[in-house]
Amino acid sequence: MPVTPGAAPTCPDLPRRARVEQGTDRPRAAVSPRPRRAGARQALVRYGLDDCRARTAEGRADDDIIVKITTTGLCGSDLHLYEMLDAFLDAGDILGHGPMGVVAEVGPGVTALKPGDRVVVPFNISCGMCHMCAHGLHSQCETTQVHEHGSGASLFGYTKLYGQVPGGQAEYLRVPFGNALPVKVPQGPSDERFVYLSDVLPTAWQAVEYADVPPGGSVAVLGLGPIGDMSCRVAAHRGAGTVIGVDLVPERLDRARRRGVHALDVRQGGDDLADAVRGLTGGRGPDAVIDAVGMEAHGSRVAAAVQGATTLLPDALAGALMKRVGIDRLAALHTAIDLVRRGGTVSVSGVYGGAADPMPLLTMFDKQLTLRMGQANVRRWVDDILPLLTDEDPLGVEGFATHRLPLEEAPDAYEMFSKKADGAVKVLFTP
Repeated sequence: MPVTPGAAPTCPDLPRRARVEQGTDRPRAAVSPRPRRAGARQALVRYGLDDCRARTAEGRADDDIIVKITTTGLCGSDLHLYEMLDAFLDAGDILGHGPMGVVAEVGPGVTALKPGDRVVVPFNISCGMCHMCAHGLHSQCETTQVHEHGSGASLFGYTKLYGQVPGGQAEYLRVPFGNALPVKVPQGPSDERFVYLSDVLPTAWQAVEYADVPPGGSVAVLGLGPIGDMSCRVAAHRGAGTVIGVDLVPERLDRARRRGVHALDVRQGGDDLADAVRGLTGGRGPDAVIDAVGMEAHGSRVAAAVQGATTLLPDALAGALMKRVGIDRLAALHTAIDLVRRGGTVSVSGVYGGAADPMPLLTMFDKQLTLRMGQANVRRWVDDILPLLTDEDPLGVEGFATHRLPLEEAPDAYEMFSKKADGAVKVLFTP
């Protein structure tokens, strides 16, 4: 299994629950106070629930390629690790799965790249040669599937369920399949033009592709975080006539409106929200709905309590419960099923992790719905997206980030993003 160069230095075990600063009730995620040594490498390391810290990591390269990271992203799915999937993480895991950088070293078997080349690293690890990859299902790569947990392709920085491969919120990253996995991009333009090829762009592109919106048709996007916001942009670019965005964060709603999206506040709730959406779509509902929220949706106190309770259990028990009887907060998915027109499509890009989720199958069957979902097959969509990353910038990728911070400030950024504070939509780190 490929790994990031080196590992974080040994430190005492920490409690699974976040530590609390004396005199406050705010979870503390402090940066290590130790000064950086010459040649030392920084990585964002997870130590416990709500506890991520920038720590020093050291090591050397081997026969894969080594990428010196120049920009790496904070993704909404990283918050699942920060808040809920503690049972599948170990102290010292390196997080992050949206990086790009410059090739620092190549192994002797690498012919497609050379030191100095600029590359984006897809978040899922795919060989490019197996049956699944040949059919465009890179997120199901047969070479890197995690058979122990019955999971698809391994992911950078994303729990035991997906291979426990050290991730990209680091100064250097070891990347396998150097001839097939990294995406070579031109020198010159800023990182922000290309970094979203690692995750945001292909995830949004696939969400719209799976939504199958007819030319001039309508689509509603639930959740205007990075994926939902970009899904609105991709849908409009690909010819949707009506794009509706639904969220509850005022800054995110305003941001979508500035790009011509019909932005609706989910706090309208129930029939009011449904009536507003149908009023924009001829009374039928949209041709498609994209759920870009996933398991952290607001609106289910019971599921939220169950998810929270698992963090208090020993890892072995919590993991078993989540894999067998875990449930999600399904408000967004149920809303999607309610809003979409009869015969329409629900496309799910938000991550769900429950094994025993109740679904309204009677309604789904009666409405004759199509439901498509899954991790983005990053490499499948690169050739469609890369030609759009030009000076004209039709998707608005340059300026898409709301925050750009040094990696040392990542712990505070996780907390800010978790609370949707300071208008945070997309955070980029510079190691």
